[in-house]
Amino acid sequence: MGIGKKLSRLMGRGRAVAHAVARIDRHIDDIKINQGRILAAINRDLNSKDLRDYEFKAFSQWGEDGIIQKLVQSIDIPNRTFIEFGVEDFLESNCRFLMMKDNWSGFVIDGSARSVDTIKSAYYYWKYDLTAVQSFISRENVQQTLLQSGFDADLGILSVDIDGMDYHVLTAIDAFRPRILICEYNSIFGPDRAVTIPYDAKFMRSEAHVSHLYFGASIAALNHLAMQRGYTLVGGTSEGVNVFFVRNDLLTDALAPVTAEHAYARSRFREGRRADGSMSFASFAERQATIAGMPVLNVVTGAVEPF
Repeated sequence: MGIGKKLSRLMGRGRAVAHAVARIDRHIDDIKINQGRILAAINRDLNSKDLRDYEFKAFSQWGEDGIIQKLVQSIDIPNRTFIEFGVEDFLESNCRFLMMKDNWSGFVIDGSARSVDTIKSAYYYWKYDLTAVQSFISRENVQQTLLQSGFDADLGILSVDIDGMDYHVLTAIDAFRPRILICEYNSIFGPDRAVTIPYDAKFMRSEAHVSHLYFGASIAALNHLAMQRGYTLVGGTSEGVNVFFVRNDLLTDALAPVTAEHAYARSRFREGRRADGSMSFASFAERQATIAGMPVLNVVTGAVEPF
């Protein structure tokens, strides 16, 4: 057999394997969605006002899928739309389950062109009303980027997770009034100090500090901003990652306002890095010590302080 025929046969086998893997991925997603439907139905019988009791994971990184199901069942949302940025390849995200289970429309943003290309080539991209755009989000461009969605100002959900300028970017968004606001916070900053890293439009978490732990804002800082914008904190994940706010005019008896201290959780995942890029597996106290002395902005006083 000639080299050309051998290469053709190998390429054919490679395509067959790729198709088989894609089919398996779709079947796994179907299983995740169906399991999520069952868990969401079970959760409807719960009579708890602690959002952590509703956690489950289908496509979210932690238990956000279950919490979001509880929230969208508890308040009226006429526009089933979401904007989520910092989604990477959308494999793990806060709103993908909503899109695939409840047929929400979505607009997602990531700074990586490769990640956005991956989303656009996914089997689900044509099946749902989803738009993915590549943009490195900053305070200067976030408003115009989000307006590309074409969504009504009365947005269903806004989910922010960019591991950096989250607080500062939120201050620049006034064209939308999402009914539910989801924000990632940096648990290392603790529950009490209302601080964020100072603004840097070109911030990169991997370059800001060797540990990769110097990023984002504290839960108290995000709560301070949310309250100014007319939102109430209703809970956070048990892993100490995301917090959830509901617009004040939509609060119902099914949801209980909580303090930042109550919603806060000390993170146990050990994602710190050493100088050579390897995982340090540092304890919470060691992670705090690693970035001690780094500058943080007190969002109440406006002063830059050492952490």
